[in-house]
Amino acid sequence: MSIQPTALRSVLNPRYLESALSNQYDIGTWEECLFWLRGLNDTYRVRTSSGMYILRIYRTEITEEDVQYELSLLSQLKNVLGSAEHTDIGEYIQKRDDTGYTVLEAAEGKRVAVMFRYIEGTENNLEDEESCYAFGQSAAELHKAMDQVNVELPRYELDLKFLIDEPLERIIRYIGENHEAAAFLHTFATALKERIFATSSQDLDFGLCHGDMHGNNNAFQQEYSFIHYDFEWAAKSWRAYDLAQVKIRKRQSGDSGQKQRLWDALMKGYRSVRKFTDADEQAVDLFIIARRFWVMGLDVAFIESDMGALDYGEDWLNDFLEEFRDTGIVS
Repeated sequence: MSIQPTALRSVLNPRYLESALSNQYDIGTWEECLFWLRGLNDTYRVRTSSGMYILRIYRTEITEEDVQYELSLLSQLKNVLGSAEHTDIGEYIQKRDDTGYTVLEAAEGKRVAVMFRYIEGTENNLEDEESCYAFGQSAAELHKAMDQVNVELPRYELDLKFLIDEPLERIIRYIGENHEAAAFLHTFATALKERIFATSSQDLDFGLCHGDMHGNNNAFQQEYSFIHYDFEWAAKSWRAYDLAQVKIRKRQSGDSGQKQRLWDALMKGYRSVRKFTDADEQAVDLFIIARRFWVMGLDVAFIESDMGALDYGEDWLNDFLEEFRDTGIVS
């Protein structure tokens, strides 16, 4: 008996994409479609007679409903942020039929395609206090704008089930319930949830979040404005969770004292635009841990279809276990 589909994740031929999509947009004659980046989704750089664009081909797990939510959010944010001083977003390109996406058939199933404007600008790695202050202002403007939009479509929340329970299930399924690390991971997840639950009882700021504000998706700068894009994970959550991703951004350098000065500058910039209480700020470090737990679960989710198991064995597991033990959450 044959098993369908024949692929878990394919790479679509750029020539096929040009054939399938070039007549659907008023963006000039296609001159190049280049496979640009393999991430959670696949990104192509499209050059036409009118300029440069970015084509995203979502992985098959991302449904039409997910994309409809993201595009509706982008449309509303664009309107709300029209007069914002420090913040803009990456726009998607409407098709000739006034829709925003196309469903393509791939070997693994349906994949949604969306065209975005190419973001010009300089990637700011937030290595100085002035940049961090400006980014804090921009993040606050984005959250302020998100308080003013209303996407009337169903959506999950970035809650404890999403951040801890579901990743735990994936991790345990991968390593096996009988693995010696399983008991610790169960205990750690429970203790982490209890800490966050106790902290969240202090009326933390909760609302629509970017969901993936780790730097790469938010650090392109045009003069005094930061451009935020890739809203795939946008959903309601604690704003401290959004900012936790900025605090542990991968490209941050410097010693602990320097990192603290940069974080203080970012917080000062954020608070110059909107409120962020001491309780919110104190919760950030807890959400850093929750984010790392979620990342561990995300690793597991893509082993079978994308990354392979070779680099996700005992060394990978032990690195996370050591990191989680060092938090002191479980004695």
